[in-house]
Amino acid sequence: MLIRLIIIVALSLTSALTASAQATFSEGVRIGDGNIQEADLTVAGSASIGNLCLGLRCGEDEPTSNTTPLIIDTPKQAWIDLINQSFAGTGQYPGRDWRIRPNDDYNGGIERFSIEDLDAATIPFSIEGGAPENALWVDNGGGIGLGTMFPQDRLHASGAIGPGFRMEQTGNGLLPPQAWRIVGQTAFSVHDLTAGTTPFRIDRTAPTGSFHLDETGFVGLGTTAPEELLHIRTTAPDTDAFALFDAAGSGSDAAFRLRQTTTNATWEFRNQADSGRLNVGLAGGNTPLKIDNAANNNLLKLGINSAPDAVVVTGRLVVNNTTLNVPDYVFAEDFALRSLAEVRAFIDENSHLPDVPSEAEIKANGVDMTAMQMTLLKKIEELTLYTLELEARDTAKTTQIAELITRLERLEAR
Repeated sequence: MLIRLIIIVALSLTSALTASAQATFSEGVRIGDGNIQEADLTVAGSASIGNLCLGLRCGEDEPTSNTTPLIIDTPKQAWIDLINQSFAGTGQYPGRDWRIRPNDDYNGGIERFSIEDLDAATIPFSIEGGAPENALWVDNGGGIGLGTMFPQDRLHASGAIGPGFRMEQTGNGLLPPQAWRIVGQTAFSVHDLTAGTTPFRIDRTAPTGSFHLDETGFVGLGTTAPEELLHIRTTAPDTDAFALFDAAGSGSDAAFRLRQTTTNATWEFRNQADSGRLNVGLAGGNTPLKIDNAANNNLLKLGINSAPDAVVVTGRLVVNNTTLNVPDYVFAEDFALRSLAEVRAFIDENSHLPDVPSEAEIKANGVDMTAMQMTLLKKIEELTLYTLELEARDTAKTTQIAELITRLERLEAR
């Protein structure tokens, strides 16, 4: 396969130099001293050239084996074309043509070293003039250094100010423009350049396991072995493993939700902004439990050391039920109060008071404390009526006895 090396020099030269097969120019070749008519050097076969100088300064410095092997010095432009002529377009071997270009060849162009794909009319590689030392380094192990000649990994970026990596989507009408930047400075951070925000940051000296995402999708905060979808752990003494939900915006509640798909019920725990109250209820539905932010300490205890099954209420228990049927109807004139004989007969037959659930009913169905309180109040009011009735009877009997005594005293006086 023949690869033809064409060196194009923008000079008005007057001669041609051709090296045929097996030719050797061990002392070097000069083109550009004004005595050659055509600036075309063709080397075919296995010819070799020790040194080659093209340009205006060739007469000043003869190319020898001790000088630079290839010198191109022109007032305008110079490039090297690598042309594959033997198999181009045959499909048997790669036939793409390339150009090595030092600097752009037009007024106002860029001072750069570039490699051009002649077939695609693109310039995929460029190095701008003035690039710093070790801007790009590939070591003998395949490590790539950016700003360092000693890469410590497959890709190693180094600089006095923490290096950054920018990823930008320019947009195509369907996708919007978007730019991101990953920066490794005092902190490692990810910046949304389009929105002007920093959504992710890791400060230096953050402990091991500060954030861990395992292969199952479990997230560990403070642990590298999370046991749930979210596992928060601390090993430092006197340090609590808190999760803080902080609503700092005006009118915003701090909350978290628990959802399962069997009944599609979503429970939420909400710290309400306008009252400071903790509300526990269904999202978008009823709120059966509310705890005021000024509630006293230990108002409700479920179990104590001496009685693990005890429910202890240390404050006042206030029942406010809009459907509550307070039994003041007992004192109405048309209320049918059972006689004590009827109450005795009911007790003898059922072993409990009328209107009061039996032991078996309570064991089976539990006890409605509100209904029980109202039932007990009814019984107290009925007892009050029985007591008043007995008092009336006692007063009547006392009056009758007093009248009898008066009559007896009158009889004795006669």
